[in-house]
Amino acid sequence: MLNETIAAIRPLDDEAIAAARALQARLTKPMGSLGALETLAVRLAGLSGACPPPIPEPAALAIFAGDHGVHDQGVTPWPQEVTAQMVANFVAGGAVVNAFARQAGVRVTVVDVGVKAVLDPAEGLLDRKVRAGTRDLSVEPAMTRDEAIQAIEAGMQVAEDLVAGGARALLTGDMGIANTTPSAALIAAFTHADPAAVTGLGTGIDSETHARKVAVVTSAVVGLEADDPIDVLAAVGGLEHAALAGFILRAAALRVPVVLDGVIAASAALAAQALAPLSSGAMVAGHRSAEPGATVALGYLELEPLVDLGLRLGEGTGAVLALPIVASAVRVLHEVATFDSAGVAHK
Repeated sequence: MLNETIAAIRPLDDEAIAAARALQARLTKPMGSLGALETLAVRLAGLSGACPPPIPEPAALAIFAGDHGVHDQGVTPWPQEVTAQMVANFVAGGAVVNAFARQAGVRVTVVDVGVKAVLDPAEGLLDRKVRAGTRDLSVEPAMTRDEAIQAIEAGMQVAEDLVAGGARALLTGDMGIANTTPSAALIAAFTHADPAAVTGLGTGIDSETHARKVAVVTSAVVGLEADDPIDVLAAVGGLEHAALAGFILRAAALRVPVVLDGVIAASAALAAQALAPLSSGAMVAGHRSAEPGATVALGYLELEPLVDLGLRLGEGTGAVLALPIVASAVRVLHEVATFDSAGVAHK
């Protein structure tokens, strides 16, 4: 599925892009007055190959959950058990992202790709567990290559199923205590940025813990080459990062927009782009996470975030908040009158 998906990712459609730009110029507004929304709508026309592009509704959020062996290095004060507990909270509808999703009319699916605990079956929870948490990336590769591919393809299949079920936009979510550490390592590896510059405070840590976290990330990426993205993912990534990379890639192959959440999604998007450079055409940066690595990753991907509210919760919250903006950008092309049809003079 990995090879087939990468082969299916094509450039944006130039004719649809040209048609969308021409339509933007005829709408009853000054050209360029909607700023980044105009650019986004044009790009989504290119993605879909149609002008106007489909309105990205209904939308589906997939929250990929996994645990991390690097938790043993004391990079976070939160106990690892919180991952499984928050998965139960998502399924019960009690997390912040559930509240946001209800407001936006977004369907939530939780995917266990690597939670250390055994989870009880529940509606809305998919068991795609590759292994019970990664290994400690500071000691050995977090995953084998085969495990990384299995997680990537799990994410691809989730995207495939959600789109087959009617989703016209996919949103990324994640859960995994300590997962900002592998995120920082992935960002440093793919962008060659200074590990200290991309390693943030995560869920909130003191200076001593932050220094330890920076040291772990720095040590993990020394000598790590980004020539083979799967090997990079296997070495320092998480199971949810690999699944998110697959989720993003399959969205691109299906020509469906995928709205990225925060730093975890951005780091996974780097892996996706490394595997298939054209996949970034399907990516929409929902927001700018307060984590410093997110800004570095989005800059490398050449994506401009739609929302900048200092969020650092994860879960998919920023992606869900941004969805109405994405839909509004597209709806302009569907519903706004042209100068000619409205009888409005223009220069």
